Amino acid sequence: MAVTDKLTALDVMRDAPVIPVIVLHDVKDAIPLARALVAGGIRMLEVTLRTPQALQCIEAIAKDVPEAVAGAGTIRSAADAQASALAGARFGVSPGYTRSVGKACRDLGLPLLPGVATGSEIMTAQEDGYTQLKFFPALQAGGLPMLKAWQGPFGDVTFCPTGGIHVGNAAEFLALSNVACVGGSWIVPAEAIREGNWALIEQLARAATTLARSAA
Repeated sequence: MAVTDKLTALDVMRDAPVIPVIVLHDVKDAIPLARALVAGGIRMLEVTLRTPQALQCIEAIAKDVPEAVAGAGTIRSAADAQASALAGARFGVSPGYTRSVGKACRDLGLPLLPGVATGSEIMTAQEDGYTQLKFFPALQAGGLPMLKAWQGPFGDVTFCPTGGIHVGNAAEFLALSNVACVGGSWIVPAEAIREGNWALIEQLARAATTLARSAA
């Protein structure tokens, strides 16, 4: 089942300064969470495939919150990509990159932000046509100094650093010319989801949209 719209990976990156990295354990939380994020100005929602309920959550958001753009994170195989597209995901994010995942997403018409942590991985993804990439795990793989070092040899690549990004350091990453957005979980705290504190999540999302960025 192919994604029928014309969404691109760059569209996903440019929509807001932050892509929330969402872990959902209960399908009942998916719709109110998505509505809170959209109300706060965040539409691109990365629901990670880390729980058994993730695909059902993506499906619920896709069906009942049309203003949101449901995406699937933690895509690690072609099967993950196929299941995500069937559930209604409109983009995918992977923690690493394999050519089989890249091909599956291309065949499905599913925009992909492949995860990279080294120059060789960037080159492999580029060979397959991917130039909008997730830098993961950002802090552990070199953080700001690594992204600055890549500005020269990979000046045609745009990154979404994810992993260790929080409200205290997001602005530093967004100030880099090769960073279009960041991925983070601070706007979707697990405790707030458990408590159904959607007002707090809306507030955190709204604050995240005010972060300035260089490569928007």
